[in-house]
Parts: sequence; structure tokens; C-alpha cells
Amino acid sequence: MMITTREVTYVVDGLRMIAHLAQPDSPGPWPAVLIGHDGVGLEEYQRQRADDLAAHGYLALAMDYHGGEVFFDQPAAMLARVMPLLADVERMQAIGRAALDLLLAQAGVDPDRIAALGYGAGGQIVLELARTGVPFKAIAVVHPAFPDAKAEDWANVTGAFLLCTGSEDPLCTPQQVLDFGSALQEVGADWRVNIYGGAEHAFWAQPRNPDGSFAEGDAHTMTTVPGVSYHPEHTPHAWQAVLDLFGETF
Repeated sequence: MMITTREVTYVVDGLRMIAHLAQPDSPGPWPAVLIGHDGVGLEEYQRQRADDLAAHGYLALAMDYHGGEVFFDQPAAMLARVMPLLADVERMQAIGRAALDLLLAQAGVDPDRIAALGYGAGGQIVLELARTGVPFKAIAVVHPAFPDAKAEDWANVTGAFLLCTGSEDPLCTPQQVLDFGSALQEVGADWRVNIYGGAEHAFWAQPRNPDGSFAEGDAHTMTTVPGVSYHPEHTPHAWQAVLDLFGETF
């Protein structure tokens, strides 16, 4: 399917955000997906997720929560931006809400068929939206940061959850995933877990050279946080799981 893409700017959290919008070249209305990038920033991989979703018939918006910055080789600067954000639930909800409102304002969107996809910190942002009662039909998160796993906070969610992480991820461990799943189980939510054997954090992120080109192998050539490596076999597995969830839902 042919698609159309464009940048969309908006202001939230005191920053001018630059989101990536992708839509099918077919008659709407379309189901819509809100995408939250991981802590590094909105870069090529998340833009490609939006493009691939559009090719599958979804209107997809990859939000921005760094004001256009991407911290490829600046882990200290990334953490200085991300950690205070993760400590402030209202701030995360405001950032997510602004992006969701932008998505829902697009021509051709079906407001009764919305889903969310989040990576890392962007995973917690979309989970925080779900916790406020946004009626996502499906929520997929890959190595997310998690809200508190208190069952009473999730009693009103109605969508299906996909929780993914790597077996060797020190930042989003399988136990954290299962603890959050237990809260969902307690309230009778629809949830499933994928653990990818041998994968670490951000296992979808292909290493880059200092000039921005992609590097060979699975080890990152630039400074990053510990516990991050590329896993080329599991990267498509995780993406297929997301497509399967959305396909079943819509």
C-alpha cells in the first residue's frame, strides 16, 4: 500500500515537538496508532514503525518528547532529560495527551479504533495514558518503563496488552514485566508477554557509526547506557508480535 508521510509540529512541555505522521493512500476512516519513542529520541526506527503501520492500513503518529533532539551518543544528557520526566506522572500524561489530541485531530482517523505502541520511556507515556482512561483497544510496549503495578489503577482498562522485553535486559527485566502483568491479571485485563531470549535493552536499535551510518555487528560503537545491544533476529520477531496484536484487534 502506498503511504503519505509528513512532519507535524506542536508545543508541549515547553518545547516545540516534531512528530512524524504516516497515513495510507486509501479511503479512511482508519484505525489510529500513537507511537512513543524510547529515551534516545524520535529517530529512524520509530519513523519506520509509523510508515510500516500506515502500509498496513493504520494512521500512525510517532510523537516527539525531546523537542526534536536525538541523544545517539549522549547517555548522560539523555538520562538528564528522561529521568525527571519518568518521575513526573502528570508531565508524562500531558506530553502523551498532546500527541494523542494531535493524532485524533487528523482527517480520516477513526476515534473508536485507537491503539498505542511505546518503547522504553515512551512505553510508560502510553501506559500512563491508558491508566487515565484513554480507550485504547490495544497497547503494545517494548522494554518499557513501568508505572506502579497497583491493580486498582488498571481496573477500568479495556484494551489488550502486549508486554515485550529481552531476557537479558537489566533495565526492563522479565520479572518487572511479570509484576506488571500480575496487576493486569488481578483486574481481568487481556494481556500477554513475550520474552526474547538473549536480547538486552533496546535490542531493535542497530549500532551506528559516529557519522550516523549503520555499523556492522551487534555491539554499539558509540557510548550508550549499559545493557544495550542489537539483536537482529529478535527485532523482526517483536515487530511481528505488534502487528499480530493490532491485526487481531482491528
